[in-house]
Order: sequence, then structure tokens, then C-alpha cells
Amino acid sequence: MEAFGGLHHVTAITGDAPGNLHFYTDVLGMRLVKKTVNQDDVSAYHLFYADAKGSPGTDLTFFDWPETPTNRSGAGSIAPTALRVAGPPSLEWWLARFADRGVQHGDIGERNGRAFLPFEDAEGQRLELVDDGGAPGGAPWAKSPVPGEHQVKGLHGVTLTSRRPRETADLLFGAMGFRATGERDLPDGGTEHFLEVGPGGPGTEVVLSVPAQAIAALQGRGGVHHVAFRVPDAETQAAWREKIESIGLRPTPVIDRFYFKSVYFREPGGILFEIATDGPGFSADEPEEKLGENLALPPFLEPDRERIEAGLVPLA
Repeated sequence: MEAFGGLHHVTAITGDAPGNLHFYTDVLGMRLVKKTVNQDDVSAYHLFYADAKGSPGTDLTFFDWPETPTNRSGAGSIAPTALRVAGPPSLEWWLARFADRGVQHGDIGERNGRAFLPFEDAEGQRLELVDDGGAPGGAPWAKSPVPGEHQVKGLHGVTLTSRRPRETADLLFGAMGFRATGERDLPDGGTEHFLEVGPGGPGTEVVLSVPAQAIAALQGRGGVHHVAFRVPDAETQAAWREKIESIGLRPTPVIDRFYFKSVYFREPGGILFEIATDGPGFSADEPEEKLGENLALPPFLEPDRERIEAGLVPLA
């Protein structure tokens, strides 16, 4: 069976859609490639930020749920989310930009052979910029306020903190085909295990963090909802769904999200995983040059457009 191609997208939670849009487009310089709604809760925006084309593996997305509590990281959560940039000069450029724009950030460090810069958005969402070694990927957005050579190129990886790290590791290494690339000790006596899948390298990395002690996570605004892994087509997705079910987990049926097809399952450590197809893509209902400019609804929601639009807060 064909291996996962890496990360497809990461979906997080915001309680402030206008502020979220400002941060990820005006500060981070990513492109809003799809302005739509949560298909299971049409009162909430679902905002997709990516490269210029909305390429699979570049998407950082947000549900707008203002009533959720503030996120608390811990066992059963995903944090931080790592984003790719081109190299050390880009990290230095971003360090100066964060200082100038008042973005909460740390210092440039090194982990598993890669330089990285930790930072947070205005709601405390934990993020990192990681030097991808100049690997290909990411289409620069001509209208970004960030110069093309320094733009975010896509997802680099995610860090998982599991309630049952041994069982999560068994799933990743066994059924899901991940392989180890290194580990490091944590200051509290725990360990971080570095894994990759498929072609390896930027966009395929998962870090399994096993702290000496971890409180239970509380999911909310400023935190991640789920991570999605890439498959090229529906046939590969169906095969993976069957495999996940065969090991005793409970994947959902295939759900057609119009821009891609999805299968969700909860891994043993409490984290929600998704398997998502690369297509049809965000140009299915909008030309590439117009991506994200208007509220896009899948065909089955179009009859309710007037009601849905009336329930959404303006973004600008």
C-alpha cells in the first residue's frame, strides 16, 4: 500500500476570526486560499491559509469558535505546529519581523539538525518556523507582504503529546509506516522522538513528545483540533481506512469535503487524525487568482447561502 505523502493540513481553533485573518495574512504573509464554513457547524468560519496555489501540505486552517475555552496544552494535544522557511537568513529575517510587529517569540535554536524559531499568534497558538534546508516546495504569493524568499513554504511537521505514548508510537511505527530519525532529551527528563513518513524531509515530520510529567490537555481557542495526512487519491484512502479499521480503531466513513475527501479517527493517545486526499483542490469552485476573496460554499450548502452569510461576523 502506498505510504502517506506527509502532512496534508493542520486545523486549529480561533476565537477571533478577524484577528486571525490579520495575523496569518498581514503578519505571517500566508494567502487566504479558502473562506468557507465548518461543514458540520455552518455558524463557524473555516479559514484556510496556504501557499499561492493552496497546495496540499501547505494548509494551516482554523475553525472560528469564540465560545470555546482557552486551549491548554498537555497529554492528548498537538503543539507546536512547525512551518517551513527557506534557510537561516529567513529565520533571521523573521526574528527581526517578530520583534518589529510585537509577536511573542523565542530565540533561534537547533533541534534534530535543523534551526528553528518558536513563536505564538495573538491567541497563544504555539508555532515554529523551521529551516527546510532549501528543499523544493511552496509557491510564493505575489501579493504577500513578505518577500518571496522568506515566505512560509508550507507545513514542516507537528509535535504530538499523547496520553498513551507507547501505543501512539506503536501506531505510528507499525500501521502508519513512520520511521525514526532521531531523539533528544527534554529539560524535565522526558524525551522527544523524531519521526518521518513517505518521502521524508520537510512536510513529513512528526515529533512524539514524552515529557516526564504532562497534565491533561484542554482543547480550545489557541490550540490545534486535528492533523491530516496526505494520500494521492480515493483508492489509496480507502485502503488506509480499511487498514486502520483492521487494527481495532474506528475510522469514520469517507466524508466528501468537496475540496478533498476525509477519513477521521482518534489515535490511542487521544489525538484526532485525518486521512485526506490531495484533490480535487481549492480551485474546484474558484479560479486560482480569486482564491479566498469570497465566501465559498460546497454545492450542498449553496441553497442555504443567505442564512449562512447572515450568521457570520464580517472579517474586515
